[in-house]
Amino acid sequence: MSNQLSLFDKKIKPTNIPFAEKIRPQNLDEMFGQEKLLKIDSQLRNMIETDNFSSFILWGPPGTGKTTIARIIERHTNKMFISFSAVLSSIKDVKSVMKQAEYLLQTQNKSTILFIDEIHRFNKSQQDAFLPYVESGAIILIGATTENPSFEIISPLLSRCHVFVLEQLSNDDIEKILAQAVSKIEKEIRFEESCIPYLAEQSGGDARKALNYLESIIKNIKPEQKINVEFISKILTKKAMFYDKDREEHYNVISALHKSLRGSDPQAALYWLARMLEAGEDPMYVARRLVRFASEDVGLADPNALVQAIAVKETVHFLGMPEANVALAQLVVYLATAPKSNALYTSYKKAAEDAQKTSHLGVPFQIRNAPTKLMKNLDYGKDYKYDHQYENAYSYQKYFPDKMKEKIYYKPSKFGFEKEIQKRLDWWEKLKEKENK
Repeated sequence: MSNQLSLFDKKIKPTNIPFAEKIRPQNLDEMFGQEKLLKIDSQLRNMIETDNFSSFILWGPPGTGKTTIARIIERHTNKMFISFSAVLSSIKDVKSVMKQAEYLLQTQNKSTILFIDEIHRFNKSQQDAFLPYVESGAIILIGATTENPSFEIISPLLSRCHVFVLEQLSNDDIEKILAQAVSKIEKEIRFEESCIPYLAEQSGGDARKALNYLESIIKNIKPEQKINVEFISKILTKKAMFYDKDREEHYNVISALHKSLRGSDPQAALYWLARMLEAGEDPMYVARRLVRFASEDVGLADPNALVQAIAVKETVHFLGMPEANVALAQLVVYLATAPKSNALYTSYKKAAEDAQKTSHLGVPFQIRNAPTKLMKNLDYGKDYKYDHQYENAYSYQKYFPDKMKEKIYYKPSKFGFEKEIQKRLDWWEKLKEKENK
């Protein structure tokens, strides 16, 4: 027998709907966790309550209420509301609807609300298609995204949209959502007191995940069974860590690691390192960032920091994961507890600025290389002082271009080995002053 539906078949109401969808809030008062965004007289709440919208982007982590807000708008607006997912729909489908919206505006003077879930999945050129319709007022665009709009939404479109930021839900918010959900379950469910807090903690601020966990539990319990944490832990599969190697969270976490190292906090640095490695980050990427840190933030305050960093980079390459995690942890603790100096970093930036401005100035003749007779005849290398032939292996001569004043870029810090470097620089300065008397 064929499972294909006939045009004359009666539509039936589906019953196999995910639990999270079944109990989705129907109005703003049923929502938990976005009190600041949806408080009385807030911009978003006023839009919804007055049915007077301008285009906006909902930006927040998964399971914080972006789609729920869109569904509430759909339920209460008198405007035409059309919904797409950028994952499932093509831009061609969306363009067709936008042309219909343009016709509706021209014939009935009505705008259409167009909700695009995961709007960042449309690339920059595809997003260009929205612009003329947003500008004309044919569509009021509502986009939902888990990614930073500054990076994922084209500037012309972003400038025409307000951005509403949804905060990650707290464990307390998730507990309220779960308690509300349990109250709507038709059959009696007996949870031990610690179960709801445990589920909330496992969900990591994602209400949808929490409700999916709850649905899995309900499907696996036996009649009159009392549910405890041990039972729940067996039901739940190992949850994915909240980390995206290609998008904003990647940069947030590496920034947290870098700043923890700079702040000499090995405990926090180890935590952020573990967050990256346990989520599957490329260990060579972490090693590269730590090599950079060894020069940028430790530098010559501890010259051995770069040696350690290169050694660990080679260890990561040789061992691979997970064995290399301890070597990376060793380097993180070493860098966090090393004396800090950004003297090299700042001195190079200053030198680079001058280099860009004065690249037309020639190398002084006395320090030019003279490998041929012609070059020697042109005075290349003439009057160069070979330092090893002088007392203290030093004789002052100007190494900057002739038409450029001598500059001081590198100023050692007072920490670690740079204190010794400062002594050497002071000694050479005295020899220079003595020669110039």
